[in-house]
Amino acid sequence: MIFTPLPLKDAWRIELDPFVDDRGYYARAWCRKEFEAHNIDAEFVQMNTVFSAKRGTLRGMHYQTDPAAEPKFVRCIRGSLFDVMVDMRPDSPTYRECCSVELSADNRTMVYVPGNVAHGFLTLEDKVEACYMVGAYYAPQYSTGFRYDDPAIGIKWPFKPVVVSDKDRAWPLLEPAGTGPDAGG
Repeated sequence: MIFTPLPLKDAWRIELDPFVDDRGYYARAWCRKEFEAHNIDAEFVQMNTVFSAKRGTLRGMHYQTDPAAEPKFVRCIRGSLFDVMVDMRPDSPTYRECCSVELSADNRTMVYVPGNVAHGFLTLEDKVEACYMVGAYYAPQYSTGFRYDDPAIGIKWPFKPVVVSDKDRAWPLLEPAGTGPDAGG
């Protein structure tokens, strides 16, 4: 596995390091020892899968807060998606910064999303499927999020989302940086 740090503190891009022969390839897609060697929390408790039928389907921006912070290990296994993370940890040096990675079945790239980091994605084609392992069980009382088009964050999506759930449209806007209850400092 090839680990490349992303611009957000503790976030990683992870690529397969395949052994290729005339049959195809073999690669490790997850290894506790390799994760621990990169100081990544490797205690996953659940694996989820998500399917989106239409290009332009947006899911996000979601996260769980402490004590149920939910690190994620995400891979696209069919089609392609534009994956986004936003650091919502007030004490982090990358607080409220965002980064994105294109994940696809073809590039086999994965991402590790730390706990208390908002996550979402936009499908780049029809019939996209992703799977992800999580490090905490769903706890609705700690589940939160913000709007995908929040001007306080300014995510640069590759195009305007077409399919967005009522829940994702209803997330509140954040206060401008440095103000309100989510202000760091």
